[in-house]
Amino acid sequence: MSQRLVTWVDLGTSSYHEAWDLQRLLQGAKILPKLSPKSRAMKEVELEEVRQRLQRENPEFAALAQELPVDHDVVLLTQHRPVYTLGKSGDAAHLLLSEERLAAIDAEWVKSDRGGDITFHGPGQWTGYPILDLDYHWTDIHLYLRNLEQWMIGTAQQFGIESARIEGLTGTWVEGRKLCAFGVKCSRWVTMHGFALNVHTDLSYFDYIIPCGIKDKHVTSLSQELDRHVEMNEVIEPLVESMKAVFNVQVDLVQVTLAHGQIAL
Repeated sequence: MSQRLVTWVDLGTSSYHEAWDLQRLLQGAKILPKLSPKSRAMKEVELEEVRQRLQRENPEFAALAQELPVDHDVVLLTQHRPVYTLGKSGDAAHLLLSEERLAAIDAEWVKSDRGGDITFHGPGQWTGYPILDLDYHWTDIHLYLRNLEQWMIGTAQQFGIESARIEGLTGTWVEGRKLCAFGVKCSRWVTMHGFALNVHTDLSYFDYIIPCGIKDKHVTSLSQELDRHVEMNEVIEPLVESMKAVFNVQVDLVQVTLAHGQIAL
């Protein structure tokens, strides 16, 4: 199998909703050629509504959705403003905060269409959104999830951290502490959503939830495991190299200048 080209874009700091709409547009562009004429017409109407909303809220992201090549896979990297997200199979009772307390800590609460339960996204965490056409990789969503985990295991190894899977649980773990969470959505074998890798995240935000609905597990970060402050840019090259090894892809780190940030390598 020839190597697929993957374009990586650092979105800087973003809101969850705006990054979600950008993913919808990128995923939708890859899905359209796979649809029947009737389904395609309906999908185009749906995507136009998303595009118009994103144009109002973040014109740069709307423009980016038009500029990225449809025939490449894409990985979006971002640090979100503080937000708790609940996946489709999650339990809202795993959020341990009132609306008043949420406002007090300046965090949002969003019900997402990804898989999984509840997690936190915020500064100091790389949230990664691979928009991959699995027709060019493996049409097996369980294998895709295991390879996402292996990608993060390989990334942590480059920092000298031994992480692993735990039988029956999604994620990567360091001696029972969760380093990276995953939640994905796949339609017509095109993926969206992805991973949340704690770099120097303020882990106190996790005190207000039952992370991923698992009561007896704690959360960790690269910085906590190494007992030093790990900069966000330190993690980009290990992420790239590990993805290349696991997914057998070429990676194009594009310079996309945004008000929100840009890749700096």
